[in-house]
Amino acid sequence: MQRDIFTDEHDAFRDLCRTFLAKEVMPFHEQWEDDGQVSREVWKAAGAAGLLGMAVPESYGGGGVDDFRYNAILTEEISSAGASGIGFPLQNDVVAPYLLRLGTEEQKKRWLPGFCSGEIITAIAMTEPGTGSDLQGIATNARRDGDDWILNGSKTFITNGIMADLVIVVAKTDPEAKHQGFSLLVVERGMEGFERGRRLKKVGMKAQDTAELSFTDVRVPAANVLGQEGQGFIYLMQNLAQERLSIAVGSVAGAATALRQTLEYTKDRKAFGRPVSNFQNTRFELAEMDTEVTIAQVFVDRCIRQHVEGELSVPDAAKAKWWTSDLLKRVVDRCVQLHGGYGYMMEYPIAKAFVDSRVQAIYGGTNEIMKEIIGRSLIG
Repeated sequence: MQRDIFTDEHDAFRDLCRTFLAKEVMPFHEQWEDDGQVSREVWKAAGAAGLLGMAVPESYGGGGVDDFRYNAILTEEISSAGASGIGFPLQNDVVAPYLLRLGTEEQKKRWLPGFCSGEIITAIAMTEPGTGSDLQGIATNARRDGDDWILNGSKTFITNGIMADLVIVVAKTDPEAKHQGFSLLVVERGMEGFERGRRLKKVGMKAQDTAELSFTDVRVPAANVLGQEGQGFIYLMQNLAQERLSIAVGSVAGAATALRQTLEYTKDRKAFGRPVSNFQNTRFELAEMDTEVTIAQVFVDRCIRQHVEGELSVPDAAKAKWWTSDLLKRVVDRCVQLHGGYGYMMEYPIAKAFVDSRVQAIYGGTNEIMKEIIGRSLIG
């Protein structure tokens, strides 16, 4: 089905993304998976190519185009290429809105030029060892001390955790205020007491560094607080919809890629003297997956359009996230089956997709949390 949400300018940007990934990412990705992280050079190359901070005003070094469709295109191309180590969507889709909407003029001048050039890699630290998706259970805390905040606590499962130069940390600043007692503190590389723990060994997405972070009496200047004190939880709720839409975008692209690869494989692979695609069961499997992926793409494209227009609701973003990430799991699993024994061999892209795809149903808020959000919106 023809997609109708992109213009010629978007198509040109897609060509740029594909060229960049083919030249700067794919020849090195396997080595990055062995290393457990990508190189800093690829971030700088992305900045030079205009792939970071597309929505950031030109005065701060960005692209000056506040259009989520560009973010979506980059996410789709990364997912289609199987470049699961590339954390550009976290920078563009998750962190950028916090800096743009909440940052003071001084903060923007200090951080955004490096953000856009790739010299400043960012992360956001929400999840803690004992909280998971329960953000209100966050125990990391900060107390005021003159012109500074003294930050203590720990975070886990932090994407870009090892490489990050700037980390937005969700901390409790008023223990008595419940959900109005959280603030966003920006911790920078080199601050005393800020330490990276072990690089976590994951089932998949091995080139995307994920780490534990700890904060021991870290002195964070008041000038590094994002937005208003005590409004952190509200800011998180406002920004999570875009993060979840980004996950949905990547999930549909990943499912479509797995299906495409499997279709080609079944045409070439022979069993009992004829191509696997000639068997009725194979055609039925492919037909079902193609239909589901098409339907998912139509819904996600509608969500993208609504988001660009400022109308995407939190429940609809949750629907997109849980449905497409579950679809990705189902499609990849069925594609592995159609590959037979070769589907379990890492030399085939479908095997990598199998281990990379599982986490989408977990991060950004588990799919159980997504259903809770949707359910509450229905009951009121």
